[in-house]
Amino acid sequence: MWNAVAQVISDTLATPFEITQKQQLSNSSADMLFRISDGQHTFFVKVAPLSALERLECEAQSLSLLTQESLFLVPDCLATDTTLEFAFNIIEWLDFSDPTPPNWAKMGEYLAMMHQKHEQAMFGNEQDNFIGVTAQPNRWHKKWDVFFSEERIGWQMQLLAEKGFHFCDIDTFVDCVKARLHSHNVQPSLLHGDLWRGNVGFVNSVPCLYDPACYYGDREADIAMTRLFGPFPDAFYTAYNAHYPLAHDHRSREGIYNLYHLLNHANIFAGHYLTQARDSIETIIHQQNSGD
Repeated sequence: MWNAVAQVISDTLATPFEITQKQQLSNSSADMLFRISDGQHTFFVKVAPLSALERLECEAQSLSLLTQESLFLVPDCLATDTTLEFAFNIIEWLDFSDPTPPNWAKMGEYLAMMHQKHEQAMFGNEQDNFIGVTAQPNRWHKKWDVFFSEERIGWQMQLLAEKGFHFCDIDTFVDCVKARLHSHNVQPSLLHGDLWRGNVGFVNSVPCLYDPACYYGDREADIAMTRLFGPFPDAFYTAYNAHYPLAHDHRSREGIYNLYHLLNHANIFAGHYLTQARDSIETIIHQQNSGD
């Protein structure tokens, strides 16, 4: 395994690379994460079962897309390759520093600038990818309400139903979400897609993004997720709004957008996320029925 990794790096850099330091990193997913170095070059290596090759390839493609379309510092994926048993990504190693409020403000500014690009006319992406370890369909749609209700909420609920978890009639709830978003005017923006604190950092005060699940959608979906597992500092939101103000009622859609991530966590981890997803679905249905 590690001889193969070293050889891929040597071939890519066109210079010999020998692993002299290897440290396994703590991780909540099934992937194995490592920091490796030869004393001069350092890399982050993500190792997964061979069956996860497509997922790792999608991660590399999303990293490349963020690099092209934003001012963020995004780690380069040096290579994606396989052994007989494993697939692996070799990614540029970044040494993170503790952020200050001005750093968070810069993060908000950079995200607003990325979201302000509306060059894509449709919602979705050129290919399907993954949100965590879950397949994420990205078929192109002209209408945001159709895309999000079907490709995001309906898809996740169907995956849960196949595992025996039924919250309500899927088609009825998809129509409910579609109705809630129908009058919401949206221009497609490139989204990180999995924007929580665990996927952002700072290198010498420069904002960084990694572990993306990119697609073109409503920018409010990115902003909503920044609040799901503990909000970003106020400086982030203040700077974002200064550069690209959010609609006055954007918080009213936050529960719908974050339901996607709750459903995904329920699919991956089950447990209390099933309860959270059910509660969120019931709240959305109640709001729709009461006209809130």
